[in-house]
Amino acid sequence: MKEKESTLLIKKSRFIAIMYKINNLQEIDNILLNLKKEHKKSSHIPYAYKINNLIKKSDDKEPNGTAGLPIYNIIEKKKLNNVLIVVIRYFGGIKLGAGGLFRAYSKVVSELFK
Repeated sequence: MKEKESTLLIKKSRFIAIMYKINNLQEIDNILLNLKKEHKKSSHIPYAYKINNLIKKSDDKEPNGTAGLPIYNIIEKKKLNNVLIVVIRYFGGIKLGAGGLFRAYSKVVSELFK
């Protein structure tokens, strides 16, 4: 079930963060499959989730540690559980670099809690 959504534009790239309440891994698979169908032209769909002690983070072809990790860090910081946070990125043509990507993903996910 979709809980919250936020969008950010950084150097022509559009980042859309969506938070879902989840109860099992099947829900995650269904959500990711639907997002990939809905956002076929997106560049990346990284995510992180936590269900009890089960965690996973994915950079979805972004440089290692620049997308899934900052998403997961906020899940931990906010002490969330049974949650999936996905960020859909539409590349705007300007490379952000590893630090820029880390900050962009952190910022758009942080916007979910404002």
